[in-house]
Amino acid sequence: MSRPFANKVVLVTGASSGIGEACARAFADQGARVFLAARRHEQGESVAADIRSRGGQACFFGADMRRREEISAMVAACVQTFGGVDIAVNNAGIEGQSAVDTADYSEEVWDEVLAVNLTGVWLCMRAELPHLCASRGTIINMSSIAGLKGFPGASAYAASKFGVIGISKAAALEYAERGVRVNALCPGAIATDMAQRIFLHDELVADSLVQSYPMKRLGSVQEVVDAVLWLASPHSSFATGLALPLDGGKLA
Repeated sequence: MSRPFANKVVLVTGASSGIGEACARAFADQGARVFLAARRHEQGESVAADIRSRGGQACFFGADMRRREEISAMVAACVQTFGGVDIAVNNAGIEGQSAVDTADYSEEVWDEVLAVNLTGVWLCMRAELPHLCASRGTIINMSSIAGLKGFPGASAYAASKFGVIGISKAAALEYAERGVRVNALCPGAIATDMAQRIFLHDELVADSLVQSYPMKRLGSVQEVVDAVLWLASPHSSFATGLALPLDGGKLA
């Protein structure tokens, strides 16, 4: 089996479930040493243990993306454990409120969404970049098509995901000559637990959503993982500063 990431050190946030977990497993399957981080300790430890039971190298670290000291400790622990960072997948995120107009949006929820989805990504990048300069590595930040197009009822989520694209593009320009690539991945509706909480539990809403996509289906977690692996690989070596839609033609 091909192992294109053999001995690479990959840091994945939000790795206790969903897309983050799937990315961590995929990198481990392809030979990487994977450092998983998430708020949910029990689930994260279980994922790391399962990766190790299958012959992979994985370590879990509990970190809350709202806490700068925990993010700094997370990156320091990754470097101490595996000797550096080659690839960072800043994936952790929350959805906040949905179907709530901007003027009615909770300030407390707004602050939490921006803290996790935007400030948390910036804090991760701030801690990761010195090590990625040393390894000439790459960052993949998880944005959304909600960072490329306005959608009603989710102003905080949209603001955070537009912001992720902005800091990704800025950093891509700042660090290009230092050999670091920074890209943002922008999935559309993907069949995840988060999607189930937001809209898939309602059959009518789910059907309407599917019909709004030209391909008449949702994306799969594996399709997102495949895009992350491409952005992390030498196959995308001339790609930096991208905000890459993965959306079944939704924004075409």
